[in-house]
Amino acid sequence: MSDSSSQTARWRLTGFALSAIGSMLFAIKGVLIKLIYVYPIDTVTLLAVGMMLSVPVFVAVGLIEWHRRPVALRPDKKSISYAALVGVLGYHVSSWLDFQGLHTLEAQTERLILFTYPFLVILFGRMLFRHPFRSHALAGAGLSYAGLVVMFGADPARLTPTMLSGAGLVASAAAIFAFYQLFARELILRCGPALFTAIAMTAASITLIGQFLMSHSLSVLFQAPTPAWSLMTALAIFATIVPTFMMSAGTARIGAQGTAIISTLSPVVTIALAVSVLNEPFGWPEAAGTVLVIGGVGLFTLIESRRPLRKG
Repeated sequence: MSDSSSQTARWRLTGFALSAIGSMLFAIKGVLIKLIYVYPIDTVTLLAVGMMLSVPVFVAVGLIEWHRRPVALRPDKKSISYAALVGVLGYHVSSWLDFQGLHTLEAQTERLILFTYPFLVILFGRMLFRHPFRSHALAGAGLSYAGLVVMFGADPARLTPTMLSGAGLVASAAAIFAFYQLFARELILRCGPALFTAIAMTAASITLIGQFLMSHSLSVLFQAPTPAWSLMTALAIFATIVPTFMMSAGTARIGAQGTAIISTLSPVVTIALAVSVLNEPFGWPEAAGTVLVIGGVGLFTLIESRRPLRKG
């Protein structure tokens, strides 16, 4: 009994550690992108290079998952096609909007705007599928969006057209990612998390690399300086591939709600790096906004995690 309890505790502790490290690695993405934009690298090139470096891993995982399954348990062509389309939506369209917004938006602000996407999932779920709209979601959303208002409204001089444009792009990325989350849920059940991720990422890689080939010459890749290549490689490995699998492994041990709660670390890490590495400003508006945004999302996630699961 004692050994069993000890094993369970270690299993869950490992899950929390994997989710925490994965969340922190995802948090460095915005900072790495800002460092890459110091060099003459545009959004499409950055995304395409990231996919070129990471897609072999996802293809390999997809093939392993496919062949290890009995034929009867493999998803049908329709499910695979839908998974591919949803992948393009979440990993191509949403990523392009997010990366493009980072040209003119601070990394810490970008992370906080993206962090509010769970409320958009609730809103769109209500609009499209008549999912219940619960009071704690409304309270959490109110706190979080009040935090964004504090950050943007405290210093009107910062609200330049370029900054607002960047914020609009990132907000659009959050909305598209919310749609991705809604549509992905059923497909993950049909395909399994690893196979779904492999299909979605591979499909997005094909469309992104295709977009790059249609709009750029391959010589652009050879013209990129070595430091830019080092940063892009780090982005692909340490802010995409590694955290994706760490978060999946963590979720398998502690559940999606536990992972969501741990993910509240992400904005804190991004802000710390943005201030220390990028020298972004951090005064009382940023501090108050951060507390409100993280508090709102944390409140919603904590209450949601304690709700009994309902079928149907």
